[in-house]
Amino acid sequence: MISALLARSLRASAAVLIALAAVIALYAVEVVYLYDPAVSESLALMQQALPELFEAFGMANPASTLLDFLINYLYGFLLTAALVLLAAYLAQRLVAGPAKDGSLAWLLAAPRRRAAIAGTLALAAALAVALLVAVTAAVEAAACEALFPGELDHASLARANAGLLALGLFAAALCLASACAFQRPGLGLGVGAGACALFFVMGLSGTVGEGLAWVADLSPFALFDPYGLAAGQGDAVAGAVALAVAAAALFAAAIACFCRRDFSL
Repeated sequence: MISALLARSLRASAAVLIALAAVIALYAVEVVYLYDPAVSESLALMQQALPELFEAFGMANPASTLLDFLINYLYGFLLTAALVLLAAYLAQRLVAGPAKDGSLAWLLAAPRRRAAIAGTLALAAALAVALLVAVTAAVEAAACEALFPGELDHASLARANAGLLALGLFAAALCLASACAFQRPGLGLGVGAGACALFFVMGLSGTVGEGLAWVADLSPFALFDPYGLAAGQGDAVAGAVALAVAAAALFAAAIACFCRRDFSL
């Protein structure tokens, strides 16, 4: 690991991280506030009137507890979309962008092994994802305790957020590996980000189209089951572990491709 490169990479991603964290924090606080039983009843009526709209945003499940309410209105669409956006940005900021504008040449000219450089970039991407998930978890816990003390099952929410972290790492590793594998920076970024976007859309289409559930099952994102993780179900835990293992393999592939690639700088 190269500490100076790690710090610089995290600073370069700070603006986007702060923006995403601010949006998530604002939305999370609003969702917790809407758990008020009177407002929840109104949302239930809206859901009955517009079921397709709620299903399109992954909010079709009934929410009888504060934990269910959080998962229903945050984890089906917003948090997954935020992680996909962050994954694409990290791949662009750490590899594709520097390769395109030539600034990567200065980094490769430094007396450092390529494996150390690539490992540091992969670590920066993983830490950025972990920071966003940590901020999300902290905001959720703080808002719930401030508005509804003692009603949140923190252990169950922690399991759901652990799965969210595995999903974010998988998306970031996929985008980074693609950016390192292709000779053309734009193509590599497009393939990785496009694959993540496709997986995300597959999951949404599987919830809104009749007979299209199999489409969602084809997406790796289907391995993330926040309700199952919150309940401690074994298959949901296995899915999260599979995402984490796949993320580790993709990060390793990204490092290997970076070490072997002939950058045209």
